[in-house]
Amino acid sequence: MKAGASSLDIVLVHHPVVNKVGDIIGSAVTNLDIHDIARAGKTYGVDNYYIVTPYEDQQKLVTEILRHWKTGHGASRNPARKAALEHVELADNLETVVERITKKRNCIPLIISTSARIQEKTIGYNDVRVKINDNQAILLLFGTAHGLAPQAMKMANHCLPPVGAGTGYNHLSVRSAVSIILDRLLSE
Repeated sequence: MKAGASSLDIVLVHHPVVNKVGDIIGSAVTNLDIHDIARAGKTYGVDNYYIVTPYEDQQKLVTEILRHWKTGHGASRNPARKAALEHVELADNLETVVERITKKRNCIPLIISTSARIQEKTIGYNDVRVKINDNQAILLLFGTAHGLAPQAMKMANHCLPPVGAGTGYNHLSVRSAVSIILDRLLSE
């Protein structure tokens, strides 16, 4: 594992996020996001992957999926999937995630958001890589739907530049964006 990767946590926010017209909404949790982001996080040595949703039905879904793969039949059938999902935690809100990390690390994490659009407080990938290698506690925020709502963005100290290739099209799945960003920050 790359030195410093264990100081990095990621969170997938399902509320508060925005829809295509900018209204604040809550989005549905998807099975693919749970599995694929957990696998990417495990591959790159991320400490914890948090899923934020305030909705009881969505929390129940996540809990059932995690139980199946962590302790249920899936755990014995697919040990690699179990290993990836062991570091997934569920939370009602972003503030709870920050509290958990602060308690675990004895410091408030540097909060870095992501967006498909250039934001204020932009920080470069190399600058974040240095902080990770220095074992600074960092929480990366990823949004679902059409991105993080303004109140989530305001919690961030910085924002990474958008992922893209200059084609003018930038609407990646969050699973793809997480993988690309982790590779940019943690690859050898």
